[in-house]
Amino acid sequence: MTALNAWLWLSTRQGLPAAGMIRLLNHFGTPEAVYQADPAEYARAGMSKAHQTLLLDKSLAMAEHIAAECERLGMRILTLQDAEYPERLRQIPDPPCVLYLRGRHFAVDESITIGVVGSRKPTPYGLEMAGNLGLELAHSGAVVVSGIAQGLDAAALRGALKGGGRVISVLGCGIDVVFPRNHQWLYEDVAAAGALISEFPPGSPPEGWHFPIRNRIISGLSLGVVAVEAGAHSGTLITARLALDQNRDVFAFPGMANAPMSYGTNRLIQRGEAKLIFSAQDVLSEYEAVYPGRLKDVPLLTKEVRQARLGAGMPTVSAEKQEKPVDNPAKRAYITLNACEEHFTDDEQAVLLALGDRSLHPDELAQSTGLSAQRILSALTLLQVRGFVYEEAGRRFTARSIFVADLPAGVST
Repeated sequence: MTALNAWLWLSTRQGLPAAGMIRLLNHFGTPEAVYQADPAEYARAGMSKAHQTLLLDKSLAMAEHIAAECERLGMRILTLQDAEYPERLRQIPDPPCVLYLRGRHFAVDESITIGVVGSRKPTPYGLEMAGNLGLELAHSGAVVVSGIAQGLDAAALRGALKGGGRVISVLGCGIDVVFPRNHQWLYEDVAAAGALISEFPPGSPPEGWHFPIRNRIISGLSLGVVAVEAGAHSGTLITARLALDQNRDVFAFPGMANAPMSYGTNRLIQRGEAKLIFSAQDVLSEYEAVYPGRLKDVPLLTKEVRQARLGAGMPTVSAEKQEKPVDNPAKRAYITLNACEEHFTDDEQAVLLALGDRSLHPDELAQSTGLSAQRILSALTLLQVRGFVYEEAGRRFTARSIFVADLPAGVST
């Protein structure tokens, strides 16, 4: 039995809470010792009869299946003993024994990580606040941590992606399970620019009980958690309570006194449990002195810039035209790419030049540019997030404007 299989075996004792697993590890020292123990030892460790029954199932078939699936799907596994496991998360009372990851790795403990949570059925005000918050946090160099649910979670993540920042999305299902289903591309965007994280193994469905316990990871990874909008009985308030229990800061946007979706956030402020904020700067100012050099020395975004970025618009294309992709090259503006190359990476420039006035599949782009499929997909993801390309049927991509190295004769921008 490998050490990884022992960790996977312990973490899949369904019905044994994370706090119970931590109690066992504190008692026995290692997951291997937990695996090898007998019923009497489990009883001495304080395990109930029901939990002893779970621990007496010594089959490693599930652990071996999970390890094989993670290798097949390109997922990484972090256990509590791994050096890369975030120390902030390790210090909460009930950290997950195992984390599954897809995407980039970056040092969470050395970053200013801010959790953003809110209603799945937000108001336009909430959507604006969440989008602006994610954008401004990312623009300043903070890491945005959230779920990936409909509503404010997704709005904050999209804002952060459009701010060019790093994001972490904590899931209530397996990383290979897209929920909600219409967020397929948001999953891909987050994986390209940040990380998808779950304590649930591949294939785990989005069961209702997963999400409240998932929330402790969002707050555990964060220095502070921002509640954007929350009703009287909201999962957002659960996350705020968990953050307070974990000694994290809690922030909240105020709302109108009679607005149902502001009831929870207003209550948090009224009780002194959350600090009232109006913008990302109110959050970041709490950490600038404690984490010097972690934030970018950049000017504040103006309202016009925020609106332009959150609209994902090309400055040369009207908002009306952007709502519906333009498939006629004659109607698209020509842009000299070398005049604005500082706005694009080398890979993005290569993709835009290869697209020209055509619609191409990622495989065709890889063949045309000589770049790897992974680099093509990463560039396409970020270009799509920023509104420079859009996807058509059959996974074919088209540029919203025609990018060229030099303008064709007789053509002007």
